[in-house]
Amino acid sequence: MPIPVVRAEAYYLPPPSRRGDAWANVPPAERVWRWYELKMQRRMQRPDGFIIGQRTWARINHNRWIADCPCGSAQIVTPTDQRMACPECGLGWVIVVFPADVAAVEASVAEDLPHERNWWNPDDPDAWDRIAAPKPPGGE
Repeated sequence: MPIPVVRAEAYYLPPPSRRGDAWANVPPAERVWRWYELKMQRRMQRPDGFIIGQRTWARINHNRWIADCPCGSAQIVTPTDQRMACPECGLGWVIVVFPADVAAVEASVAEDLPHERNWWNPDDPDAWDRIAAPKPPGGE
């Protein structure tokens, strides 16, 4: 059985002391806040609204769908709930841009070992860690 690319709903899970479906009614993008509260042992204030005009690009990093925050943090995201808010800096909800065909992108990395599965959205202008395409000989 192939190893799937990890999404928020499969990563941010309730603690073992709770039933596995304890967070079933919590939207996947909001589970990071519950998970973070458990790991950091402090109450977090979730943002109320969206930041208009702000967006971030989903990418696959070591077999996880992630999105980067402008503060330098990142979190695991999912195409089933295309938003994120940063528990590190408090950035409000932003839209996460996924590729039009998520299944095709996941299939394109499926043959790689999970730790080597990486994909960057070609439309992301700020992909700071993207492997640079080779320049053609004699020009840019």
